[in-house]
Amino acid sequence: MNLDKRLIDKFVDITSCASIACHKYIGKNDKIIADKAATDAMRKSLNKLDINGKVVIGEGELDEAPMLYIGEKLGTGKGPSIDIAVDPLEGTNFAAKNLPGALSVMAISSKGNLFNAPETYMDKLAVGKEIPKDATDLDFSIEKNIKNIADSKNMDLNELTACLLDRPRHKEIIEKLKNLKVNLKLITDGDVSGALLVSNPKYNVDIFIGIGGGPEGVLAASALDAFGCKFQGRFLFETDKEINRAKKMGIYDLNKKYELEDIVRGDSIFCATGITSGDLVEGVKIENNKYYTETLVTHKNSTIDIIKKEVSIT
Repeated sequence: MNLDKRLIDKFVDITSCASIACHKYIGKNDKIIADKAATDAMRKSLNKLDINGKVVIGEGELDEAPMLYIGEKLGTGKGPSIDIAVDPLEGTNFAAKNLPGALSVMAISSKGNLFNAPETYMDKLAVGKEIPKDATDLDFSIEKNIKNIADSKNMDLNELTACLLDRPRHKEIIEKLKNLKVNLKLITDGDVSGALLVSNPKYNVDIFIGIGGGPEGVLAASALDAFGCKFQGRFLFETDKEINRAKKMGIYDLNKKYELEDIVRGDSIFCATGITSGDLVEGVKIENNKYYTETLVTHKNSTIDIIKKEVSIT
C-alpha cells in the first residue's frame, strides 16, 4: 500500500505542533522539560488522527526522556495501519542551550515497512546519490572510502568534507581524516540532520560517518531514501541487556550490515520541523501574534519540499 500524500499535511502539522510546544523552553537549560513538551504535543496530535498507528522507533531511554515508547499504539484505530518513528526533540542540548539545529522529527510507513530498531548505538555511513553505490562501504577503511569518493567526484582529498559527531570514540577516525587533509564538519548532537547533509551539494558534505543512535539512523534513512542517497548501518551491542532486547525484536544476526532497503521498505514520509534554525530548516519564529514553522518533507513517491506553516497563537 502506498501512503496517501494527503497525509503529508497532517504530519507536518504534528511536527510543527511539537516544535511550537517546545519553543518556550529554548535556552532554559532544561532539556528534559523541553523534550517532554514536544513529546506530549506530538502524542496528543497523533492520537487525534484516523490511523491505526504503532511506534516502531521511540524516544531514547538513554536521555531519561519522556518517551513515545516502542510498541505504543497511536491514533483512533479507524484508519490505515501505519508504522511510526519519532524523535519529538532531536538535539535536546541544542534546544536547552539555544543552539542551532534542534528539530522535531517523524517518519511513517505502511505497517511492516519501517525497521524496528533497538535503543543502541549504530555505526553509520551515508553518501549522496552522485557517488556510485560500490564506492563506499562500512567495511572499507576510512582511506579507501575517502579516496573512492574523491575519484568518483574528480576532486582532491583536501576538497572533500566529512561530517561526524564530535565524540571521544571518533578520535581515531578524526585523526585519519586530518592526515588525509579532509575537511571536517564536527557536530555536537543531531546525527539525523548530520546524515541528511549528504543529500544536497549545497551543504558541502561528501560523507557522513561514525557511531550514533540506531533509532536516529532509521529516521535519517527514511529521508535519504527519497533523495536516492546511500545509507548503511550496523548495530553495536555493548551489554547483554541490549543483545536480549535486540533478539526480542527479531534481530539475531548481531553483526549484520543493513542497507537502506533493509531499513525502509516501500514508501515512506519524513518530516523534520525546525525548533532552532540550522542547516536544514529555519526554527520557530513569532511575528504578529503568530507562529511560523518550516519543515523539510520527503515522500518517496511524490515530493521533496520545504513547507512553511503559519499558526495563530491562542
